[in-house]
Amino acid sequence: MLNKNLVRQSAVLIAAFLLLVGCLLIQAQSPKPSTRKDRARVLLATPIPALDGAHVKTTLVEVNYGPGEASPPHTHPCAVIGYVAEGSLRMRVEGQPEKLYSVGESFYEAPNGVHAVSANASATQPAKLIAWFVCDHDAPLSVNVPASHTGGN
Repeated sequence: MLNKNLVRQSAVLIAAFLLLVGCLLIQAQSPKPSTRKDRARVLLATPIPALDGAHVKTTLVEVNYGPGEASPPHTHPCAVIGYVAEGSLRMRVEGQPEKLYSVGESFYEAPNGVHAVSANASATQPAKLIAWFVCDHDAPLSVNVPASHTGGN
């Protein structure tokens, strides 16, 4: 009887030891939280128009452009913050020069600006834009406008 108890106690001690070693190995492999001060950085800070706080709604949209693809001329009735997640995009809002945005860059678009150009800058690689819309009224996120409104550019 003494031998059976000794075997059980030994088995329990070995199992506990193996469990402890396993936990230590898992903890050693877990990523450590970053203590760097540059872990978070401000990508964009800009004022937005006054909003009716009782009806504010945000919508986050992923926009994918295939190689060489472009959107038709359009406008957004609400403020938009854009972030390029993949590739590069060419953008031109009416009255402003065309700009090239690459991965990691962000931009602000005021409500109702007419997008004469919104296109993938590459003919061979896809592009991805994350667009965050901030609205205080029900409206479509995007409204096509006639090309003649953009001066045909």
